[in-house]
Amino acid sequence: MLEIIVAFGKESDASVIKKILVRDGYSVSYVCTSGAQVLSKTDEIDEALVICGYRLNDMSFRELHDNLPENYKLLLIASAGRIAEITDNGIMSLKMPLSRSEFVDTISMIFAEDRKAKKAKRNQPRKHSDEEKEIINKAKSILMDRNNMTESEAHRYIQKNSMNSGTSLVEMAEMIIRLSRT
Repeated sequence: MLEIIVAFGKESDASVIKKILVRDGYSVSYVCTSGAQVLSKTDEIDEALVICGYRLNDMSFRELHDNLPENYKLLLIASAGRIAEITDNGIMSLKMPLSRSEFVDTISMIFAEDRKAKKAKRNQPRKHSDEEKEIINKAKSILMDRNNMTESEAHRYIQKNSMNSGTSLVEMAEMIIRLSRT
């Protein structure tokens, strides 16, 4: 799950944002006033949403954005004029003055998109290495030779048994190979 880092040049601005988030059930991991503080947290946190103002004490939001790891998202909160200057479509932004409901809805949307992306990634079929493919193919050929199965039947057999036993496809293929030696 994404952690939240709030980063504004003024600590009072950061506190206001943090209070809104906490009131709506979000946990804020860190409040920072400089980009260096945010970047130092990247060693501790795998993925985070950084909510920041246009200018921090030591760098602009763009410098911060460019130095954040790929699995970090940045939400810029700035005046309409500052946001109009942004040409990068990859930066999410909200215009000041900020309505509480618009802000919370945006945070909720970011978290929902993150959950959806993680679920899609989890549901992608796992890619087998060449070595693993070789093991699976060897098990299939054993089944095809001994049981007169087609390749697709052998594959289905390995797949079905791996699911029924709660083991991976490769582990099931290894078991078939071991059993064929006895």
